[in-house]
Amino acid sequence: MAEAARKFGVPETPLYREAPNNIEAEQALLGAILVNNDAFYRVSDFLKASHFYEPLHRKIFEVSAELIRMGKMANPVTIKTFLPADEKVGDMTVAHYLARLAAEAVTVINAADYGRAIYDLATRRALITVGEDMVNIAYDAPVDMSPSDQIEDAERRLFELAETGRYDGGFESFTDAVKTAVDMANAAYMRDGGLSGVATGLRDLDRRMGGLQSSDLIVLAGRPGMGKTSLATNIAFNIAEAYQPAQQADGSFKAANGGVVGFFSLEMSSEQLATRIISEQTEIPSSKIRRGEISEVDFEKLVACSQTMQKLPLFIDQTGGISIAQLAARARRLKRQRGLDVIVIDYIQLMQGSSAKASQGRVQEVTEITTGLKALAKELGVPIIALSQLSRQVESRDDKRPQLSDLRESGSIEQDADVVMFVFREEYYLKNKEPKLGTPEYVQWENEMNEARGKAEVIIAKQRHGPTGTISLGFQGEFTRFFDLAEDSHLPERFE
Repeated sequence: MAEAARKFGVPETPLYREAPNNIEAEQALLGAILVNNDAFYRVSDFLKASHFYEPLHRKIFEVSAELIRMGKMANPVTIKTFLPADEKVGDMTVAHYLARLAAEAVTVINAADYGRAIYDLATRRALITVGEDMVNIAYDAPVDMSPSDQIEDAERRLFELAETGRYDGGFESFTDAVKTAVDMANAAYMRDGGLSGVATGLRDLDRRMGGLQSSDLIVLAGRPGMGKTSLATNIAFNIAEAYQPAQQADGSFKAANGGVVGFFSLEMSSEQLATRIISEQTEIPSSKIRRGEISEVDFEKLVACSQTMQKLPLFIDQTGGISIAQLAARARRLKRQRGLDVIVIDYIQLMQGSSAKASQGRVQEVTEITTGLKALAKELGVPIIALSQLSRQVESRDDKRPQLSDLRESGSIEQDADVVMFVFREEYYLKNKEPKLGTPEYVQWENEMNEARGKAEVIIAKQRHGPTGTISLGFQGEFTRFFDLAEDSHLPERFE
């Protein structure tokens, strides 16, 4: 049959296809590194030992990398003691093979090109693995894995591959972890305000938290009317406005300051959200904007503000009742297409989990949502600010400052969050307790009201990498705007 096919010029289908690789490129790069250790630094930022196809080459690269990072010399003589002596490469010993690699080495100039070729082939092999797994799972689908789950899984693996060149997760050496930590400290040193995270634009909040840290889940909670959404939109606007892109070595862009914000508004429409931000920036009450009670000067302010806002990297998704899987898919897509530095979700209780978890009860569903959000923050490497409602038990206490136990369906939210912040405004509660005019209680109430007017507290009740405590902010209700209060050291001199 095969003979007949060959006679008629039909190409015979090979029974076995070898995974894409280029042994010669691997040999050339290793040879260059062994002859001149500087070649290693041309590829060290993107190439890892796991990208090599030949197991012995992986070992040679790993040992060389370790020696070079320790400031020692990596050459055929110094590294052969760390490799299996009895292993044969064809009819050569490992020592002989190392000597051949060095003898036939190419120049250091080509090292980056060879490194890139090895990296690209490793990515193609990883793609093949993802594709094969997709096909195999689709053929023998387990009972508990729906097609949408499989799509979600494949999308996650492809995203990881696109972002980091690997999808397997797995262990990383402590050396890599330490290097990342030092890089983060260096970035904080270089960035405005000396913050390791993304600046919120609110001075005291940034000082206490060091900015919004990547891969953190930050829960911002409060009772209705406290200004959760206002604070979230303020922070989102500040981050988007401060955005300054910096080009990376691979041609992609990363935020040097500020960032690209993805805002999932499950409660308000994008138009309502935009009105709030315009009101905050122009200092025209949003109620007047809605009713059209604005002067010509105000209208010019609105137009100027809207033109500025159109350039901001702030993207709004107003899908109500979005599921965690949909949210993750859209966030990944935004990161691939436009970049993404911060996600805001308004708010957790309006999200949906999978139907299986929902049938087990609301607590199980919220647990799935918060666990999913924390996993997404780690996967995308961005901070997620998730707003949350508080239970009514706050209202029954004399001191209405929220506590961790007030979080609705609290267990999972409190557990999964890296930071839990509460927004509290004494003024809101005092306003509803106004006594009769002319009574002694009224005088006391008026004093308390004057003290609380225009002030808000952000209570940091939990923080994994910093102190807890309370931050005082100013609040202008008509413009839904939070702002920094003047520091004592910057107040004008008082004469008693």
